[in-house]
Amino acid sequence: MADASKESAEARELNLLSKVEMRIALADTDKKLESILNTYLAPLLLKLASDHLAVRNKVIAICQHVSTRTQPPTVKLPVRALLRQYKENATPLIRHFDLRYIQQGIGRIAPNERVDLLPTLIHGLAGNAKQSEEHAAILFNLLVKILPHVQFPLRGSKEDDDMRKRLIGSSEDAALLAYYLGRLIMLTKTQTSGQGSTPAARTCPGVSVKEFEFLTLNSKDTWDPSKTLTITEAKIAACRFLNSAAFDDRERFMPGILASQNSNSRISDIGVEIVKRASPSVSLEDENLLKDIFTLYFGDTATLTPPAELSLKTRLLGLLSKSTKATSFTELIVRQVEEGISLRGSESSDTRTKSQTGREQTKFREALVSFINWVSRMGSLDDRTTVAPRLLYSLRDYIEAQGWPDPHPDQPAGHSESGLRGFAYESMGLLSKSLPADVLLDTNLDLIRWMFTSLSSDSSGNDVSLSIEESLGGFLQALNGLPHDEVEEALRSLLLRHMHLSIGDESPAGLPAKVRRSTRWSAVRFANRVLPYNDVVARWIDILAIGGHAGERGEVAEEGRKGLDPYWYSLLNPTKDAQDLEAGAMLQPKFKFPVFADLVRYVLGEPSSRDSMDIDHSAVIYDVSSNAFLPAVRYCRLILLNEILAKDQKAAELDLDWERKLDIALTADENVRNTIKAHMRSVSTSPAHDAHARSLSRYIGATLEGAQKNESSVLVCSQYFVEICSLSTNRIVEPLADKFEDLIPLILSNDMQVRTAAAQAYGILASQVTRSRDAVDVSLDGFWEKIHSWEKAVGSEVNKVHGSILALTFLVSRAKVRGSFEALPPGRFQDLLSEVLKILRLSKDQVLQAAAFTAISQLSLFTVLRPSLLLPKEKCDEMVENLVSCAKTGKEKAMVALGQFAMTCGEFEDAELLQKVLDSLYDLHELKQPEVQLTVGESLSCLAVGWDSKSLIAALDVDVAVPQTASRQSSLPAILDRILEDCRKSKPSLRRACVIWLVSLVQFCGHWDAVQDRLRACQGAFKAFLSDRDDLVQESASRGLTLVYERGNKELKDDLVRDLVSSFTSSSTSSFAGSVAEDTELFEPGALPTGDGSVSTYKDIMSLASEVGDPSLVYRFMSLAANNAIWSSRAAFGRFGLSNILSESTFLSENPKLYAKLFRYRFDPNTNVQRSMNDIWSALVKDSSATVEKYFDDIMEDLLKSILVGREWRVRQASCSAIADLIQGQQFSKYEKYLGEVWTVAFKVLDDIKESVRGAAMGFCRVLTTTLVRAVESDAPSRKADAMLKDVMPFLMSTSGIEASAKEVQAFALDTILRLAKTSTKALRPHVPALIERLLGLLSTLEHEAVNYLHLNAAKYNLTEEKIDAARLQNIRSSPVMDAIERCLDILDEDTMKLLMPRLQAAMREAVGMPSKVGCSRVLVTLATRHNFLFKPYADTLLKAVEKTLVDRNETVSSSYATATGYLARVGSDAQILKMSGFARRLYFSAEDRRRTISGDIIMSIAKYATDRFNSLAVEFLPFVFVAKHDSHEQVRELFQTTWSDNVGGAKAVMLYLDDIVSIAAPHLDSASWAIKHTAALSIADAAKLGGKDMTLGQQSLLWPPLEKAVSGKTWEGKSTVLEAFVAFAKNSARLQEHNPGLRDQMTKICLREASRNNADYRVHAVRCLGLYAESYTGDISREVIAIAEPIVDDFLDEESTEMDVDSVAGKASTGSTEMTTIANTVECTFKSLNPKVMSDDDATPRMVQALSLAQRVKAKGSEIVRSAICKGIRDLAIKLQEMDEHKRNDLITIRMVDALSPLAVAGSGARQIRPAAEAAAEVATLLDGWNKYDVRVSDAQRTLQGEVETAMSLVKAPEVLEVLERAMRALKSAPG
Repeated sequence: MADASKESAEARELNLLSKVEMRIALADTDKKLESILNTYLAPLLLKLASDHLAVRNKVIAICQHVSTRTQPPTVKLPVRALLRQYKENATPLIRHFDLRYIQQGIGRIAPNERVDLLPTLIHGLAGNAKQSEEHAAILFNLLVKILPHVQFPLRGSKEDDDMRKRLIGSSEDAALLAYYLGRLIMLTKTQTSGQGSTPAARTCPGVSVKEFEFLTLNSKDTWDPSKTLTITEAKIAACRFLNSAAFDDRERFMPGILASQNSNSRISDIGVEIVKRASPSVSLEDENLLKDIFTLYFGDTATLTPPAELSLKTRLLGLLSKSTKATSFTELIVRQVEEGISLRGSESSDTRTKSQTGREQTKFREALVSFINWVSRMGSLDDRTTVAPRLLYSLRDYIEAQGWPDPHPDQPAGHSESGLRGFAYESMGLLSKSLPADVLLDTNLDLIRWMFTSLSSDSSGNDVSLSIEESLGGFLQALNGLPHDEVEEALRSLLLRHMHLSIGDESPAGLPAKVRRSTRWSAVRFANRVLPYNDVVARWIDILAIGGHAGERGEVAEEGRKGLDPYWYSLLNPTKDAQDLEAGAMLQPKFKFPVFADLVRYVLGEPSSRDSMDIDHSAVIYDVSSNAFLPAVRYCRLILLNEILAKDQKAAELDLDWERKLDIALTADENVRNTIKAHMRSVSTSPAHDAHARSLSRYIGATLEGAQKNESSVLVCSQYFVEICSLSTNRIVEPLADKFEDLIPLILSNDMQVRTAAAQAYGILASQVTRSRDAVDVSLDGFWEKIHSWEKAVGSEVNKVHGSILALTFLVSRAKVRGSFEALPPGRFQDLLSEVLKILRLSKDQVLQAAAFTAISQLSLFTVLRPSLLLPKEKCDEMVENLVSCAKTGKEKAMVALGQFAMTCGEFEDAELLQKVLDSLYDLHELKQPEVQLTVGESLSCLAVGWDSKSLIAALDVDVAVPQTASRQSSLPAILDRILEDCRKSKPSLRRACVIWLVSLVQFCGHWDAVQDRLRACQGAFKAFLSDRDDLVQESASRGLTLVYERGNKELKDDLVRDLVSSFTSSSTSSFAGSVAEDTELFEPGALPTGDGSVSTYKDIMSLASEVGDPSLVYRFMSLAANNAIWSSRAAFGRFGLSNILSESTFLSENPKLYAKLFRYRFDPNTNVQRSMNDIWSALVKDSSATVEKYFDDIMEDLLKSILVGREWRVRQASCSAIADLIQGQQFSKYEKYLGEVWTVAFKVLDDIKESVRGAAMGFCRVLTTTLVRAVESDAPSRKADAMLKDVMPFLMSTSGIEASAKEVQAFALDTILRLAKTSTKALRPHVPALIERLLGLLSTLEHEAVNYLHLNAAKYNLTEEKIDAARLQNIRSSPVMDAIERCLDILDEDTMKLLMPRLQAAMREAVGMPSKVGCSRVLVTLATRHNFLFKPYADTLLKAVEKTLVDRNETVSSSYATATGYLARVGSDAQILKMSGFARRLYFSAEDRRRTISGDIIMSIAKYATDRFNSLAVEFLPFVFVAKHDSHEQVRELFQTTWSDNVGGAKAVMLYLDDIVSIAAPHLDSASWAIKHTAALSIADAAKLGGKDMTLGQQSLLWPPLEKAVSGKTWEGKSTVLEAFVAFAKNSARLQEHNPGLRDQMTKICLREASRNNADYRVHAVRCLGLYAESYTGDISREVIAIAEPIVDDFLDEESTEMDVDSVAGKASTGSTEMTTIANTVECTFKSLNPKVMSDDDATPRMVQALSLAQRVKAKGSEIVRSAICKGIRDLAIKLQEMDEHKRNDLITIRMVDALSPLAVAGSGARQIRPAAEAAAEVATLLDGWNKYDVRVSDAQRTLQGEVETAMSLVKAPEVLEVLERAMRALKSAPG
């Protein structure tokens, strides 16, 4: 029973299958078959799961039948049912057949039906892949091919958000899909694929073999563009799918990265957008993601996955450089660097790598260097320690393998190789930061030595050397901060060695290489950053750097200077705990100063003394003549001074001016000098300082040696020697006393400064000589000899006299105070004084006078010269008068001499002389040079207090007590009272001099009671001077107030502060009031011009008021002068320490409201006021931010009040700038309550009457704008941004903004709008429609008026409107306004797009200027390309709107809109595109050239920018294009011709559109426009010509009527083309002629008619065409042809005839070559019309005779082309006669042919001319050869022809012509005659 049941079930199933098979077999149409398969195919396949083999076999058999029946593509299969069945069924066999039919049928269903299958395809795809990768690959392939048809919703829309739920079933499906879409993006086209190819051939970079087979279905046809979707389109669709909400950020991130690196911008742009969106949500610290990145980077040998391409590797490195976790993959990092060095990867990528450009390799190396840097900074200590040594030594091995330090000769040269070598060096530098200390600082410093050797000897080129220097910088950073005491000795040795290397030396590493470049800069850098500041070797290296080599780069010396300067050294080596200099950075161990003794012993000592320091010397360091000597001495001096002062806490503050401050303190600070002298005294007396004393002696000796032996350091060393001697004790100087003789050459030199310093040194040394007095006497004798000859001295001899006088002066004066004056030769002083006075009295030489002044000063100063020695009294008066006369010429040394001589005058005994000197000094106030008054002030101080004057601090240069001069009691009070009284006078020169003198007296005599008692009076005088207009007076007054403040008590200081504060906060000038006299200068000369002068003094004001009769002018000018005084006084603040006065007072802290005033004054327009107030603010306010924060409201309220009610423009201007500064950096909440008022005042002051105020207001508004832009820039919703924009945008777009009349306001408003537009944020979106409309109109407004003028007058300037428009168009494209518009378009959404459309149409309608119109067209293009989803619903509307704008007077505008039309066609509907096509046709057939050009632009743009739409509607476009491409206007023709060529494959395509072409062209053959009529005729003719013989009878019937019409009518230029086409049609239309018997005769009549026309230009073509027609004509028209030809020949031969040209186009007869061509064509036509076969015997001979007669007639007068035509005609006739029966041949014809050919050739004829005649002769000879009967006349003709042939053979040498002639000769010889 079971078996029966089984058989029964099997039989039932087979029965059912048979029925189904029968139904399928009986389906006799595709429709029926399709219906049956829809019902039964899916159930049929289910039977493949049957248990019965027979059933399964039966199903397979039916499937084979079905497969055969479904081959036609019209049969649709039930794809949806089959796909659902595939997903629901697990039977492999069922799935196989389901998938087979799905593949076959999916391409046959509609695109929308395919899209509906997507959810089913995707759901369960991950499970399908687990079951069968092959099936999953097929499903994935189907999915990819569906994606291009999917219309993805707008990003962020509800449909977009629902995509994942609707399309993707699970996260596993999404992950698998994203992964393979990413691999698809990486897929590249391969040439070989399939089972037989190697694995390497079945993959591509980044894609494994299995993945490659998955994506290509293991078939090379999968992505064959001729059979399926192109891979590029598939990738684009995949990117769009990934960019939708169907995937989350983690899934789309890596595919987005892959897409962003694609070379196709359409793919990469989407990839960049994906990455930008996904990056915030993706953590680069995800270990799995990092593993994916590394796997993609390196590939996987296990899965046969090649590494990624180089550009993708570069991008992946960028990702890794943002991940801290990535630094933990140490092994992979090592591999990255090792492969990066050689740019090698797996074999599959090698070929790819070779094709990379150098730019790609450079980017890759930069990315790898950045990643190495990232690892060295962000990696953990363990990871860095693991990676760094391995990589570094690997890199070193790589370099050495190439050859080190010189690359091997066999190494490949080139930029890439040197770049890799440089990359290796750079990487070593980066890795050095991570090296363990024991590796970096090994005992021998191996790595650092290796790097220095590389720098000095590597010959790879400059780029590599720069890389090595950069790498050494990395080592430098690594060493900085590491303990390196143990290797310091080795480091010193290394650096010193490299400091002494020269180019060309042997390599320091002992290698067979030469030094190729200096390493000194790197060595100095190492010394400055690694060795401590107190290391004398490091400082010696700096000194060597400053000394420099010839031609050495300046940065070496600069680095050396930084190393010697402690301030710069501290900046180069900041401390770890960030302590600044004020916190004592120099007290850190690394920042200790060198010990002076050690420094001198090493730098200035002998080499032997240095050996004890265990320094490796490659050369003798010490050399007085070297360039390094002077820097060495200078540095030793600074260290000595600093070391001495530091012990007493008097060292100069370490800052940028450290050295300068030290020098000033040494010359001007008595305490500093006393400290140094005390130290010197201690050194000279204490045995504990013996070492220091020796060093000091060595330093002093070095300065003396430098003065003697080093030309470049003579002056400086001389001055240093004098300086140190003046501070030293006699015991220290004494050992050098005998060296005075060495100074004599310097005393006699030609440099005045050198002579002076040497003479002073001579005086110091020689005055201390206790033995060898004879040597002193000898030197004195030499000096006396020169002094006595001063009257005869000239040139250099004068200099020697000068030096001799100074030497004697300094010797006598110093000997006097040392007590050795009596030891000098007797009478020498008197002789010296006598000569000096004589020089002073008689000499005009300034050098000698200077010597005399110095002698008097020094002798007086040291009490050698006194009035008592100048007896009689007249002698003394004469000397003073001479000094005064010299002083009045501005000689400062004479003034000094007066003051110092006055020191020797007693107040009582020499009162008259003293007063005389004092009055003389007072009289010097007339001198205008300010420095002169400073000298006078010093002289007054000397006169007043003698040696107590602080100006003489440095004057005592020997170790003795201060000399005693005349005592002083009353001089100083009297001088002070007199000066204070004169300060109130109005004379400008006296006021200027008095303030300077008063400053000098307070400064140099301030310690005297007389000054202390008058400090308050001095304060008042200085305050009065603050309002002076003279900057020098102001500065002097400021300096004086500071000095008063320093010397005053607390009460005085407080009063001074109160007065100063009131002076800059009050508008009153009472505190600066003074007397006004006639000569008081109230204004600068020229400040108030009057036409013939200017108002400057009070007297000028009075005179002007008197002249005009208006006394009120006096008060107005005085008010103006008072105001000027106020601001002048405020400008004086901050100078010479006034700010310090205020900062030390508590007055301001007790009056906080003054901060508001002070804050505003910091922005005063007067730069002096501004600078002063800034100084005060900086000194007063320690924390500016905190102070402003505290007093913000007070400051803001004061400024807002000042900006509105300020009567003075400077107040308003300062307030603008102050508010702008105040709100910057403040939180919005801080000034939110003031915002409305701030904007109000800002706009109000923009229209200020004062230009500078408007400028400040503009700056103020820019600050407000910046604040606004920053608020808007955030994408997050912001109440602040919305509120600001709501108020500001309407204003900016109003008449107060971009439409304002003021250019400045307009520019500001525009700048604000552009900056807002660049933010492209959502906050701006509601304002975009109005903003775009306004900006489009602004494009024309902003264009310069000159452009329109040039456009209208282009011809005047040799320009064309086209060139100008091209420049304007370029400006529009690059315009920031256009950029702003496009940025605004980027933030559109559906709502704002809807609002934009009517505004855009309005802008298009209302646009006036060319820029605005072009801007509108560009907006359309942008919308159609970048925003097509949003824009598509409105495309048809704008396509319609564009029609009105296309027809513009300006060609550029029309062309721009035509281009926009092309882009709009991309998104427009078919119906609207067809309407636009009709519009273009209407434009074209309107007949105007301009409109036809526009029509061509429209069609060409659609074809170019919307190619797919153009092709889909080709039947509408191409026929019209074909017609229009025959336009007679060149520009129009070119447009349509280009469109036709780009879109039509071949000429035969015309036949496809013939009906449409004829329907378009035929009606216009009757057009009133000649241009249109001719275009239609030419298009019909071209169609007929292109059709050729392949046209069907129907096509010929269609073409004949319009073609006949086209050829009728008058002649016109180009009609010959139509006639040629007509003849061709006549020759090819045999079937049409058979169906229309009379058609042939009609065609013949037309040809004869056209040939009969009298237009010479046309007739030449018409006759030729008649000949072509006659040649193919089967009947006989020779009579008609000859009838036409004879008049033409007659006219040609009749020279007296007047040619008629009835319908000539040009209106004139054709001559010359045209005439000859016409005759030639006539001859040819005549011979071609002869057809002996159809001609009757009676007609044949006469017609041929007529033809030959015509030829004979024109032969003589015809040109070469006529003779050639005759010969060809005779040849053809002879051939025709050869084919005739003999009885039809005529001897007359033969004779006439011979006559017509004669002469065959003439002398001078070439092969080209003879060949046609030769061919004709050959054929005639052949004809004669066939003549069977003898005839005398024929025999004569035969002989004649034979003679002609022989003559021709003698004239021609061309083989091919000779061959023809020989053939003729053979025929003639065999002829019967």
